Amino acid sequence: MLHRVYIHKTPGINFFMERRSFISSLSILSAGACFANSGAGSFFFTDDESSFAKHLKPVGRVLEMEGYYVWCNSPIEAEDGKIHLFFSRWDAKKGMGGWIKGSEIAHAIADSPEGPFQYVETVFAPRAGYFDATTCHNPLIKKVDDRYCLFYMGNSNGKTNTKRIGLAFADSLNGPWQRPDKPLLEAGLEGAWDDHCTTNPAFLKHPNGQYWLYYKSWNTKDYETSTDPLIKGNRKYGLAIADKLEGPYVKYAGNPVIDFSYKGNNCQFEDAFVWMENKRFKMIARDMGFFNHEDGLLMQSKNGIKWDLPQIAYYGAEKYIQQPPPPPYLKKYGRFERPQLLFLKGKPAYLFTTSQGGKYMTASPFIFKIV
Repeated sequence: MLHRVYIHKTPGINFFMERRSFISSLSILSAGACFANSGAGSFFFTDDESSFAKHLKPVGRVLEMEGYYVWCNSPIEAEDGKIHLFFSRWDAKKGMGGWIKGSEIAHAIADSPEGPFQYVETVFAPRAGYFDATTCHNPLIKKVDDRYCLFYMGNSNGKTNTKRIGLAFADSLNGPWQRPDKPLLEAGLEGAWDDHCTTNPAFLKHPNGQYWLYYKSWNTKDYETSTDPLIKGNRKYGLAIADKLEGPYVKYAGNPVIDFSYKGNNCQFEDAFVWMENKRFKMIARDMGFFNHEDGLLMQSKNGIKWDLPQIAYYGAEKYIQQPPPPPYLKKYGRFERPQLLFLKGKPAYLFTTSQGGKYMTASPFIFKIV
């Protein structure tokens, strides 16, 4: 008989594991994975590889642009079968840090999910006097209620504390886009877990007809008072719900719905993408310490609020490709970030990520086919 091992329950996450998985996963401790070290929690470990990870076939890099870092790649299939990609890019002279102080959102099109993608236009560039005055980043393209929705993040001072999620609308993927003058979701009140910003949007229309917006944030005091230069707050995910697509979006009272801070070692969570499959909520994200900082995470939920333990969604780059040694200025080399899915015929068909390196040693999209 297969027994389940139930482990200390923390708000926002459903903690149980199969007994065999629990026993076999004790080896994670030796691999340096973070674990609960507070009096409130119990130890648990997992080395589960998801079925999703087993079905990934690397395709390779696309949309390598000389003179630019390319990040945050969000794909969608048009009615004519062409693949449209909305992405962030910024001048390579700004270095990797240019995402926070000079990113723009651009648009590319390909005949095939595997490219080649051709740049079409810059959709949004920073505009003075608005919430997105100094950067436009984190695009997420969705078709909802017969309209195209382009979620994104803007900031107004070149820093993280003014990052806010916005939502633009269009009747066509080629625009014109109705760009928002104000953010879709504001940060929380001072002292709240999310008082610093709202960013990294993930979105779905709930089967009950509501509109669910997942967002990343953290606490300003934690960010500003840390004595460790590598620890700047603890990234968590909240949920905001609206009855209309345009909002207003009301934050869920039980936020944050995903919080790994109790595990110690500054375990965090970011870059979420959410969808529904087989009547279950699913979320893919990049790992920030649950297993390591190279893999991706996959989680499932029955209700979109309490999530099962993560499994490995994908691995670091060294499992799939051989790359030359990184230049010293690329500090995130060898991992895939900002995972987004391309759906064909209603099913996940390709995984789009972004990764430092490539022909110009900046950053570009890296694609996997789901086989």
